[in-house]
Amino acid sequence: MNVILITGGSRGIGAATAQLCARHGMGVILTYNSNRLAAESVVALINAEGGKAVALELDVGDVGSFGVFVEAVRRALQSTWQKATLKGLVNNAGHGLFNPIETVTEAQFDSLMGVHLKGPFFLTQVLLPLMEEGASIVNLTSATTRVATAGVAPYAAFKGGLEVLTRYMAKEFGERRIRANAVSPGAIRTELGGGLNDEFEALLASQTALGRVGEPDDVARVVAMLLSEDSGWINGQNIEVAGGYII
Repeated sequence: MNVILITGGSRGIGAATAQLCARHGMGVILTYNSNRLAAESVVALINAEGGKAVALELDVGDVGSFGVFVEAVRRALQSTWQKATLKGLVNNAGHGLFNPIETVTEAQFDSLMGVHLKGPFFLTQVLLPLMEEGASIVNLTSATTRVATAGVAPYAAFKGGLEVLTRYMAKEFGERRIRANAVSPGAIRTELGGGLNDEFEALLASQTALGRVGEPDDVARVVAMLLSEDSGWINGQNIEVAGGYII
């Protein structure tokens, strides 16, 4: 059984991806920052459907904790699947901030950078020794890197940096046949940034060619495809999953 690791797997896109990948026969290690009960609920759903999953605590913004986390991943791989390697990594964990540039504090800026760019960079680095030949990395970026949305400048800037980093990962990890791609969601019905109220959802739907906002499963299906052999010749790409948002 191939085992993948998904950061931020307790809710939203991460949870949907964890469940879908498990249905496709993958073992899943999912991480959570503070909501252990939500993560355990996802694990229970996967196990109830005959899959195998483990939840581990991780603050993606705390690079200093990564060494301990890697050892926890090693133990989980061995005890649950009798394996020593990962077949996939999904850098998904994150949080939002809706503030105009003139009101963003340095602490808010640093927090967003840590979770959305610095964290994925160094987490991927420390997990590389556990990645199999031919593994797949998927980084979650954002349609806000293409369409400027007032109030999300730091978030979008770091997601843009992650999009660029994805191409460099593809370039540098190619000798091990490790692929790296980015998935760029548009407006999705999740809790990120406090979720969507009815008025905002109606506005976003009106700006989307397919006439609705997305669901976590819409994104999860693309991530699962990129983790599978079906996408074996897709590398270094950013795939927007947004239903035709502002085109």
